[in-house]
Formats: sequence, C-alpha cells, structure tokens
Amino acid sequence: MSDYSPFIVFGIITGAIYGLSAMGLVLTYKTSGVFNVGHGAVCAAAAYGFYELRQNQGMPWQLAFLIVVFVFGPIAGLILERLAVVLAPVSTAMRIVGTVGLLVAIRAILDLSFGDVGLVFNPFLSQEEAFTLFDATVSVDDLYTFTAGTVAAIALFLFFRMSRLGVAMRGVVDDPQLLSMSGTAPARVRRASWMIGSSFAAVSGILFAQNQSQLDINVLSLLVVQAFGAATIARFTNLPMAFVGGIIVGVLQAVIGKATGSNEQLQGLGLTVPFLVLFVGLLVIPRKKLVEVGRMVRARPPAASILPPQARIGALCVGLAVLLVIPHVVGAKLPGYNVALTQVLLFVSLHLLVRTSGQISLCHFGFAAVGAAGFGHSANNGAPFFLALLIGGLWCIPLALIVSVPAIRLSGLYLALATLGFGIVLSQFAYSKSYMFGGGQLLTRRPDGFEQDKDYYYLLLAMAIAGVLVVLAVERSRLGRLLRAMSDSPLALTTLGTSVNISRVIVFCISGFLAGISGGLYASLFGGVTQDTFNYVQSLLALAVLAIAGSRTITAAFVAPALLYVVPLYFTQENAAAWLQLGFGLGAIFAAAASQGGVDNWLARGAQRNAARAEGPAGRRMRLSLGGTA
Repeated sequence: MSDYSPFIVFGIITGAIYGLSAMGLVLTYKTSGVFNVGHGAVCAAAAYGFYELRQNQGMPWQLAFLIVVFVFGPIAGLILERLAVVLAPVSTAMRIVGTVGLLVAIRAILDLSFGDVGLVFNPFLSQEEAFTLFDATVSVDDLYTFTAGTVAAIALFLFFRMSRLGVAMRGVVDDPQLLSMSGTAPARVRRASWMIGSSFAAVSGILFAQNQSQLDINVLSLLVVQAFGAATIARFTNLPMAFVGGIIVGVLQAVIGKATGSNEQLQGLGLTVPFLVLFVGLLVIPRKKLVEVGRMVRARPPAASILPPQARIGALCVGLAVLLVIPHVVGAKLPGYNVALTQVLLFVSLHLLVRTSGQISLCHFGFAAVGAAGFGHSANNGAPFFLALLIGGLWCIPLALIVSVPAIRLSGLYLALATLGFGIVLSQFAYSKSYMFGGGQLLTRRPDGFEQDKDYYYLLLAMAIAGVLVVLAVERSRLGRLLRAMSDSPLALTTLGTSVNISRVIVFCISGFLAGISGGLYASLFGGVTQDTFNYVQSLLALAVLAIAGSRTITAAFVAPALLYVVPLYFTQENAAAWLQLGFGLGAIFAAAASQGGVDNWLARGAQRNAARAEGPAGRRMRLSLGGTA
C-alpha cells in the first residue's frame, strides 16, 4: 500500500483540478441546456492569457490571476451566454456542432496569437516549500490547488442552497416562465451562471498549466476533456458531486497508471481512465437519470432543391466532368486532391450517421485509424490490395458494434460524449500498440499499376463515387426510410412495432465500415502512416466541416473533404492554415445557428422593422383604422 500512497496523493491533487473544471461545465449546462464541448478551449485561452500578462508583460502573478479570473472569465461567460441563446432553439446535434465550432475557432485564435509550438509556463506558486504526506512530497502549490477546489465546491453548494440567485439557477431550465413570474429574469440568471462557470474554467486552465509546466493547446484541451469523466459521475447535474467525481477520476488515473506502468500491453491505460469513466458511466447510469437538460428540438428536414430534376442531373454531369479533368490542370497539387478523395467515404459515412439517422459520432477518425491499421497489417502479410482494404473495413465492424451499444440506450448529447470518450481511448491507448501502429510508421503500398498519382486519382475517384452510390442506395431503401423516421421520432417508430435498436446498430456498422475503407485508402497514399495521422481532434473538425458543407449527400461527400484538404493548397501564406481553421469554426457556429431557420427568421424580423420605419406613424394609423394589424 505504501507504494501507492504517493500516487493517491498526487491523484487527489490532480483530481481537484478536474473537479474545478467539471463544476464550471456542469453549472453552465444545467442552467442553459447547452453542453459546451469547447470548455477545454476556454480553459486553454485563460491559461494563455495568464501567460501573456505574467511572462510577456511582466505583470505580478496575483494581478494577472485576478484579471484573468474576474475580468476575462466573466467577459467570456457573457459571450458564451449569447452563443447559448442562439443554440438553444436548435437540435442537440446542431448544439454540439456549434460548440465544436467554438473549440475549433478558439484553437485557431490561440494558434494565430501564440504559434503552434508549446510554450514554457513558469510556475507561479512556490514549489520549494514542501512537506511529506503518506510518503509523498506535497508542495505548497499542490496544497493551494486542493484547497481552492474544496473551498469552491463548498461555496457553490452553499450558494445554490442559500442564495436567491442560486435557487433561481436551479429552476431556470425547469420552468423559466415560472421563474419570470416570480420577479427574476431568466436571462439574467443564465448570464450569471455562464460568468461563474467561465471563471471556474479560467482557474482550472491556469492550474492545469501550472501542473504541466507548459502551454500547449492540444495538451490543455485533452486535459480539460478529462473533466467530462468527473461530470459523468455527477450525472451532469450535481455540482458538489462533480468535484468529488474529479477526485475519484484523478485517484483512479494515478493508481491504474502505477499498476499498469510495467506492463507493455497495458501502458497508457492510466491516461484513458477519465474517458473510460465517461464511456462506461454512460452505459451503467440508469437511463432515466440521463435526461438531457433543456428543450428537445427536432432537426428540420433539408429544404427541397430549387433545381428541377433535369437541372440537377446536368449539375451532376458538370461536376463529374470537372472531377475527370482535375488531374490534367492542377499540376503539382494533385496529391492534395488524392487525399481529399480518400476522405469522401469518411464524410459520406458521417453524413449517413449524422444527417440521415440523427445519430452523433465524435470518433470517426478513430474508425479510419483502425481501418488504416487493418489495411497495413493485411497488406504487409501478403494480402492483395483490395482484399487488404476490405479487411481494414471489416476490422471496424466490431468497434462499431461496441459504439452502437451506447447508441441503443443513449441519444443526442450523451451519445456524442460516449463516442468522444471512445475515440480518445483509442488514440491514447491503442494506437501505439503493435496491432495498430506500434509507435512508429506502418508501411503501406498502392495497388499494382497505380503507382503514379494521376492513375491513382482515377481509381480513388471511382471508389469515392461507388461509396456515395452505396450510401444513396441505403438512403432510398427501406432502411433509409427507417433511419429518417428514427431521426424524426424514434418513439413513433417504436410504437409502430419497428425495432429502433437494430436500425441504430446497422447504421453504425455501415458507417464504421466505410470510414475504415477511407482510412485504408489514406494510408496507401504515401507508403506509410503513423498514429499522429489520426488525432482525435480531427473527428471534431470533421463534424464542423460537414455542417458547413450542406445537407445533401453528394454535396457534403465532396465539398467537405475539398474544404478540409483542397482549399489549403491554394493558401500558402503564413498562418493560412490557422485562418482557415478559424473560418471552419465560425462557419460551423453559423451553420448550427441557421439549422432551424434562425437566420431566415432574423432577416424576416429585420425586414418587418424596416417596413414599419418606412411606413411611418401615419401609415400605421390608417392601416389600423381600416382593420389591419399593427
């Protein structure tokens, strides 16, 4: 037991930071109904702001801390509250897309401001003064971290129980009209909760950076996502339990990391504990305890095409002709187009899952990674190219079955979080193992006769078109009708005697298989692939780009990879990639806000106001006297 004592102590300290972050996340979710997937990016932005004020501007750490926590935090909260208001009347899937867009946009802004390399974060709390506790050396900054988390948890508990504003925060989501009738404005309550939650995010971001002694947007985003596990233990509603959940996750992570550190096959398991808690917790928590906060909104079906059938056929023919000509006009940029074509299957499979069936997947690049590994190992063991590609896709089906388990009992937000946890477990634990990429480069090859980029382009184009046709056939089949009905009203479908669960399992398997084929094609392009190729953040970016690409199957399948891989080929200026990422993030937020016709309604209201101003008081009085409306 003495061997584990230091790890338990360090786990408690780290868990206190997880708990702080989780409390801010749970507070904003339970009062607004919008779960902020970009919470980690907000924490990272606060840490970078603290770094700028203290280390670049020479400000005393105490003053920098106060500015970041009590100025930046509330301002960020006010901005996020406005975003939450915009996202409240859209479907859960689009709320997730909007907050993913926020994550992408903040990452891009930090990249533009500070660069994409890690920065040294000088500790601001004393690490020299220390004492021994259960064979563990505890520094003063560790003690401050734990004390801050504990005090904050107790203060929030008392605030919610004893203050008028705290009681109002507890009731703002359940019945905002009743709250308004009692004399308290719901908007003011939500605004206060976002300001408090963002201040908690600022504190946890600074403490994360202090604990890591570095600033890296990828590391900070991942560390804060670990707070999702703590929020799961709190069932996303209980604030004090969110802090306790953080402690539990921190201790489990430290202890399991110690226990498995000497086993080669289990190394890295400790890093995945928060995400395993997230994934398993969503499976075992009773379904009645996982009711989403806020108003449930059905996704609006895609608008009918404004083009007649003949025009649509003509547009498709023109598009195909352009695709056929591309290798002869793009020159040295052709490899980038090849990369985009390998991703058509991934995006069309994600479209089938998200747009058609109403399910959410934040681990699609994890499926692509598994498909790439299956393809590489099969090809290296002598399998012909197309058989190896098929094996790579089939490798993904067991994983799709695993992911479909939470899809059977969960939907919307909780399904998205379960798939996110699953994808991070894959990247943190499985990628480095010998059955995946082995920590190095997995060698791959192209099929015989297609070594040249131009020849391979046409093969990739043929496979992309075939994959899109398969998805179109599925959407027009009985299964496709079931999937659209399941997206619209799963309860009504169940009432008619149709099994929703079977449809969910089938669509995950089809989508995972196609994503695996996409990963195998990508792996074949350059003769080798590594685990760094399939970062979990790419799954979030893919969802954001898919939202921008439109709601039509063919359009989304080709436009989304073009945005992600072709457009950057023509922007070679410094920081162009970061500017494009910023555009993707803002575009995803706009697409989410406009998904239920919000932009159309806003334009209509603006037109009415302009007409009223142009009409003038005399015209309005005459219209009223004739029986019109004001």
